[in-house]
Amino acid sequence: MEKQRRRAPSQRSLQTRARILDAAEILFAERGFEGASIRDIAARAGVQVGLVHHHGGGKEELFHRTVARRADELSRIRIEGLEALKARGAVTLHGVIDCFIRPYVTLAQTGGPGWLAYGRLVAHVSADPRWRWIAAECFDPTARRFIEEVAVLYPEVDPQLIATGQVYSVSAMLAFLNTGWRIEALSPGADEARLEQLIDFCVAGVEAMLAQSSA
Repeated sequence: MEKQRRRAPSQRSLQTRARILDAAEILFAERGFEGASIRDIAARAGVQVGLVHHHGGGKEELFHRTVARRADELSRIRIEGLEALKARGAVTLHGVIDCFIRPYVTLAQTGGPGWLAYGRLVAHVSADPRWRWIAAECFDPTARRFIEEVAVLYPEVDPQLIATGQVYSVSAMLAFLNTGWRIEALSPGADEARLEQLIDFCVAGVEAMLAQSSA
């Protein structure tokens, strides 16, 4: 007997799922995994609790789906930028780091509140070892691609040191977006932090680490 074809989700179902993931993204970003309840997510999305379970599974699976939702798009933009850089034959450490940092900062600043909240989700995943499986799936393949490109530029350097620089750069990127108010608090009237400053900061830090290694 021929199996029945699975019916494609309706437009209404897709819209409901998007609202649930939008709500989960904001609440997980604001409150962390423990602080955001399924009931609160349902209320923010304007749906019944049962629909959250239907579209998102249990709470841990919903957290996973929320983090994974934007990962492919961000990875694609980063890799496309890196490939364009290589095609121009102008691969430098500054260029590689720029290709990694600039896409997310631009999306966070121009793509709406969801992309800004996404950075906080990434911070939650990065800070908690229990989510290493999410990081391994959503972020590690792209991060390793960029680490490999830096390793080509610095073949004598231990890749572990390059990976450390990658992690520190991600931390600086998230701080740039989420704690910029601290600059104003510490230096009232200070100019708004600029993306180019962030990239220069990360490049200088990684260069200093790599130089120490080869000294």
